[in-house]
Amino acid sequence: MKIGLFFGSFNPIHNGHLVIASYMAEFTDLQQVWFVISPHNPLKEKNTLLQDVHRLALVKEGIGINNKLKASNIEFKLPQPSYTINTLVHLSEKYPQHEFVLIMGFDNLQTFDKWKNHEQILNGYELYIYPRHNFSCDKFIGHPKVKITDAPIMELSSSFIRKAIRDKKDVRYMMPESVYKYIDEMNFYKK
Repeated sequence: MKIGLFFGSFNPIHNGHLVIASYMAEFTDLQQVWFVISPHNPLKEKNTLLQDVHRLALVKEGIGINNKLKASNIEFKLPQPSYTINTLVHLSEKYPQHEFVLIMGFDNLQTFDKWKNHEQILNGYELYIYPRHNFSCDKFIGHPKVKITDAPIMELSSSFIRKAIRDKKDVRYMMPESVYKYIDEMNFYKK
């Protein structure tokens, strides 16, 4: 099976994430997309994250019963901080029957050469790139492992949602209803 790995903090998951994942699962040759919830992105402050268990629960709520999408807590069990190459190697060893593809936006592609072992990632895995407004990157365009997709451009971000909740704005239509209810009932992001 060809599986796209969509890494992120998902703090929280929102409709933009789900649209990108759904596009990749429906309009590319990927058979599934796994949301790989990162316990700690080395480029982000850990203290801004909800607990891992809650972000995993929110992703599961967001996915619902879609069997082409899956929540993965694989990085919770790996050494931290999380490096993509370590997770890719671990998954490839654990699931040798699957072919894994990395899903990322143009914003991440722009800084991809700063990632740990980025050459090893490019040698062993395809990258499916989704467009981001005001981002482009010439560094890896034309590389045989880099595939630019026509996924919709999503302007929504988790940081925007967190700030909106702190500012007492109504964000219920920016995420699945079950995700919104979970966040609201748990009083997440309100302070």
